[in-house]
Amino acid sequence: MKTRYFKKGEEIIKEGMLSDCAYIIESGSVEVSKKRPNGERQSIGVLKENDIFGEMGLIDGLPRSASVVALEDCSISIMTQEAFNSLAQHNAQALMPILKVLAKRLRSTLRLVEDLQDGKSPPASFR
Repeated sequence: MKTRYFKKGEEIIKEGMLSDCAYIIESGSVEVSKKRPNGERQSIGVLKENDIFGEMGLIDGLPRSASVVALEDCSISIMTQEAFNSLAQHNAQALMPILKVLAKRLRSTLRLVEDLQDGKSPPASFR
């Protein structure tokens, strides 16, 4: 995997852009946000060291579902599609952290949907 450095305030992922890699935070923190229908950005979480983001794009190759901006200077490892496929073929167990992140975020989304159906206010963050 390749490591990239991002300065505070730098956009790492832009919502809607095509995707083919995931990111693992080695140091620093980032904010994940989505564009609301009125054009404003809504923060949906802060990720820190050892957190993974961009994993959905790595797996399905669809456009990014959110934007990610560095909250401070960051060091981030980039997992390419090639590295992911190699792990899947030679060391599938190494993919467990990514699968756990996907499962955790899916559960959070399902809880949010249930709360909205029950008329409860959504939480400020998915984390």
